[in-house]
Amino acid sequence: MRIDVKGTIVSSDEAWIYDWFGIENTSPKPIRDALARARGEPVDVYINSGGGDIFAGSEIYSELRAYKGPVALHVTGLAASAASVIACAGPSDISPTGMVMVHNVSGSAAGDYHTMDKHSDVLRKANETIAAAYVEKTGMTLDAALKLMDEETWLSAADAVEKGLIDKVSEPAVRITAACCTVLPAEVINKMRNSIKPPAGEPPDDLIKAKAKLKFYELKGRSLT
Repeated sequence: MRIDVKGTIVSSDEAWIYDWFGIENTSPKPIRDALARARGEPVDVYINSGGGDIFAGSEIYSELRAYKGPVALHVTGLAASAASVIACAGPSDISPTGMVMVHNVSGSAAGDYHTMDKHSDVLRKANETIAAAYVEKTGMTLDAALKLMDEETWLSAADAVEKGLIDKVSEPAVRITAACCTVLPAEVINKMRNSIKPPAGEPPDDLIKAKAKLKFYELKGRSLT
């Protein structure tokens, strides 16, 4: 069975917003459902993603590792950030034109210095949880993995294999390009969810879609042209 990890990695309850706007995305539930349908048969996972939500990425990583059948991961373009964690879930290869990127977890917070100190500590701990996947895959030390992340390291296909993050370069070459994706800000997600979510089980009609798109552009501070 083929499973695609493409576009922004998002939580399952936010995927509908990305779907509305035609933004390519991957969330844990479709992956979980696909693995259930595979019933232990071989699974090939094709990755071309700039990353996204680290907890959604962690869930996908964990689901793939727990699968009771063969899993092969193929980086066809970019495996960056949370997607690079998913690429560590099993035996892997990468297109000669592919890249892997690892970096520090990021986030935002508002409040006094106590809040900011706590948020900084949370980000450091999140870095360590992500680095654990790289340590498990490569055998490198935690400090070495954290250093790669701290330097926002971009790796060519050969570099990724040399570091042990990917097992081998695939053949023949697959010429696919990719770029890092932008995750919708949390405030946009929350406002969209609260203001325009359709009734449960009902697909949005054209009018709701139009209103949603207008609301989206207003939230993004852009004008319709």
